[in-house]
Amino acid sequence: MIWAILLAIGIPLWFCAVGILLVALRNRGLRRRPGNVPVRVRRPGKDRWVPGHGVWVHDVFAFRGSPAAWKEGLLWVTDAAVRPAGAAERDRLYRIGDAPVVATCELACGGSIELAARAEDADALLGPFAADAEPPASEQPLSTSGPV
Repeated sequence: MIWAILLAIGIPLWFCAVGILLVALRNRGLRRRPGNVPVRVRRPGKDRWVPGHGVWVHDVFAFRGSPAAWKEGLLWVTDAAVRPAGAAERDRLYRIGDAPVVATCELACGGSIELAARAEDADALLGPFAADAEPPASEQPLSTSGPV
């Protein structure tokens, strides 16, 4: 139906095909950036997770939604913590793996935002805050102080 309307107002179909091709190529370019993290973003007060790709630039998380890049944002983050996704969250996180993780990021302007990614991308999801995260108990160094 939409194709008939476009033809009726004089827009050629090849022009529409070029537009669709450009959107697909831009998305491919996003996925190949250095430091790219495929994420889902949930803004405060919203229930829906928006799929997209993000990259950390110092303490700013740059996000662009997929597939047509209608939603994008620059988030100045002051602190971030990661946790495993709950059962209710896992039901709403599509195509993100069996055990997704959710990072809660505190924003410089106040408030917070949630980012979700695959478990293997947890360090990339935290970006510059990954160094601040405490390693699991099995990876912590043993203390050498005190009596032996």
